[in-house]
Amino acid sequence: MKSFATLAALAAAIVPSLAGPTKVARQSKGNLPPVSVKGNAFFAGDDRFYMRGVAYQPGGAADAKDPLLDIPSLKRDIENFVDLGINTIRVYTVDNSKNHDEGMKLLDDAGIYLALDANTPDYSLNRETPQTLHRSYNDVYLQSVFATIDAFSDYNNLLLLFSGNEVINMKNNTVAATYIKAVTRDMKQYISNRAARKIPVGYSAADVAENIEQQALFFNCGTEDERADFFAFNDYSWCDPSSFTESGWDKKVETYKDYSIPLFLSEYGCITNRRDWNEVKSLYDTNMTGVYSGGLAYEYTVEPNGFGLVEVNSNGDIEPNEDFERLKKAFEGTKNPSGNGGFNENGDASQCPPEDEEWEVTTSLLPSIPEKAKAYMDDGAGDGPGLEGDGSHFAGEASESTATPGAGAPTRVPSGQAASGNGGEGAGVSIDVPVRFLGMIAASMVFGAVLVL
Repeated sequence: MKSFATLAALAAAIVPSLAGPTKVARQSKGNLPPVSVKGNAFFAGDDRFYMRGVAYQPGGAADAKDPLLDIPSLKRDIENFVDLGINTIRVYTVDNSKNHDEGMKLLDDAGIYLALDANTPDYSLNRETPQTLHRSYNDVYLQSVFATIDAFSDYNNLLLLFSGNEVINMKNNTVAATYIKAVTRDMKQYISNRAARKIPVGYSAADVAENIEQQALFFNCGTEDERADFFAFNDYSWCDPSSFTESGWDKKVETYKDYSIPLFLSEYGCITNRRDWNEVKSLYDTNMTGVYSGGLAYEYTVEPNGFGLVEVNSNGDIEPNEDFERLKKAFEGTKNPSGNGGFNENGDASQCPPEDEEWEVTTSLLPSIPEKAKAYMDDGAGDGPGLEGDGSHFAGEASESTATPGAGAPTRVPSGQAASGNGGEGAGVSIDVPVRFLGMIAASMVFGAVLVL
């Protein structure tokens, strides 16, 4: 039997003549330029892109509906988006069984991008116990995630995809980190195989004081295929009246000054006191723009949690409140920096954080993709389950491995012994052999993970 190195070299040699899985012919939709990642910043074409946005999920999580399918309400709300002066909305739940051409075109025509969560309440990781966490990382779950990618990847104004939101929400459930990162890896691989362009994928974290820095390091460590394209966190530490230093934001900038991928606030807007939105001025100041790429104010409609910029009346009419007017004024009075905002084009991956009392992650190895989900990489995910599906938490087949050494972890090949695909640079570090190349060689070469480039 040939050695692994010999077979890996053979894989590299035959790559130029075999293009891997055939991508579905797709046509991009919309007039806005797609946003890409360069260093620790986002760019729309040659221009630095800063998120000025709001979270947009009318009805909240308890009444999860797809706001992009309610066209009359979306048209009404887009008028307020334009008046507010934003360029991005974040949507937490969509129906991946439906067509979104009309809603996405309305947003595109208004100059608005979409930051989209790939999960829904019923199709997500279940963090209740380590056992439910492992069980919920299954092929039925990934089919829904991949179907969401298919449903939105053609739209130029799809800004980015979140692989998870606040799955780690306290100091003692950090074991979820390897599963979130595995989903991030799988989404990146699926996009590389099936989409017409590279779409940024990353995680939206809860700002848990005990481990937020470890989270940031963990999602930016390891191989290129495993690392997130960006990291975001929901930050409510600035409560007016406050300042750049009083809020501690100056210390966060110092903490992440060498962070090599884009960082932004996936939610912000403390309601402890009246929201004057003074943090907006700091967020788009050069004191922060060398590290941060803006953020998303929480949230558009007033919900029982007390947040919200507009009231929805019983007849469906929208009435902006004083929070809306103050945020609008803050945006109007704050311009983006000229030039590139001091971004860092060339940074290094982070070092994986060591285990400690607040970071119960014993390894940087990730669980393998569930066996049945591998077929989606070549064949596509098919129709999504939408919001009426039976859910995925205890469905399908789970991963055959956990994220522990020797339990199905991917086998590494030194850089240079296997070809790299889109974004697969990584001189001086090891890279994973892509599963699409492994299938070309021999069945014995298929390891326990989908490996992303």
